[in-house]
Amino acid sequence: MVYLGEILLTEAEIGGHFDELMEWVNEVKQLDIRVNADTPNDLLTAIHFGAEGIGLCRTEHMFFHEERIAYVRQMIVAESLEERKRALTHLKEMQKDDFTQLFRIAEGRPVNIRLLDPPLHEFLPKAEKDLERLAQDTGKTLAEVKKRVNELAESNPMLGHRGCRLAVTYPEIYKMQAEAIMESAVQIHDEGQKVFPEIMIPLVSSKEELAFVKQEIKNSVQAIFDRERVLLPYDIGTMIEIPRACVTADEIAKEAQFFSFGTNDLTQLTYGFSRDDAGKFLPSYGERGILETDPFQTLDTAGVGALVEMAVSRGRMTNPNMKMGVCGEHGGDPRSIHFFHKLGLKYVSCSPFRVPIARLAAAQVVLKEQAQLQKA
Repeated sequence: MVYLGEILLTEAEIGGHFDELMEWVNEVKQLDIRVNADTPNDLLTAIHFGAEGIGLCRTEHMFFHEERIAYVRQMIVAESLEERKRALTHLKEMQKDDFTQLFRIAEGRPVNIRLLDPPLHEFLPKAEKDLERLAQDTGKTLAEVKKRVNELAESNPMLGHRGCRLAVTYPEIYKMQAEAIMESAVQIHDEGQKVFPEIMIPLVSSKEELAFVKQEIKNSVQAIFDRERVLLPYDIGTMIEIPRACVTADEIAKEAQFFSFGTNDLTQLTYGFSRDDAGKFLPSYGERGILETDPFQTLDTAGVGALVEMAVSRGRMTNPNMKMGVCGEHGGDPRSIHFFHKLGLKYVSCSPFRVPIARLAAAQVVLKEQAQLQKA
């Protein structure tokens, strides 16, 4: 049936049979269901649907706000540490406001915050008028700004200078974010509310990478604790999204307090498919029976899933009690959730409106296992 014109919408009401069903779900499911949320509204919506914390807060989304992007660009084109730190000081105060709001709404639920992930060039302007504005803001010539923009251009940004690689080159960026997180946590603690931040370092491929970045963050956090005379619980872990990280997970687990599987990038890097471009050819793969499902929608358990399973197994060899979860889009897909449950993961994280579906799928897999045991 097709309707012409705008359809009147109403706010979904939670209660009645929905609440009753979700109570049954909570009694059965073993996986925690978290949300991918970057804004207070996303988190409020997810908690409304029963989310048990944030599994992925993408800090780069906070940087694109109109009032912030100018400082981000000033940070990127800076030619000295002092110049870069001036821009980071402004960004830190803005990030503190973001994190304080999220911690307050979370009310003690875990909040997993991924540090800056995309390549820096994504934040830079392309239009001439915006380049001129950046030159004016930084006191540089237009030619100098254009030169810097050209220097940051990458042939393959997906495989380039991003994630933890930024922190190896510019440690002050992640240090600023860590300070913003923990100073916000201290503020919430002082308000008498529980707070539990999880600081996630993205795109790690080796233990040495993680160890370097982690130590920089720990030094910054400890300085805050010493200054404020307080000690708060927090974790530092990594996003597992590179095949090498899966293969060497036993080594990486020596430095990580948690693993969060970024199955979007792990799928890209395992298949060699660009998620942004695969839509041009994946329909043909489906029509010809080459792929049963879109691997970006439902986890490829034979390939990508085998890497996840390897990482889980190897990580537990080093740290049997390590917290492990999933924050890719597959965290909201019922078939993928069944696979993650069988691996014994702690949680899956998905978009706000998929939280009820994820909760239901997590309970269904337990009931299915119980039914199979009874038959046996």
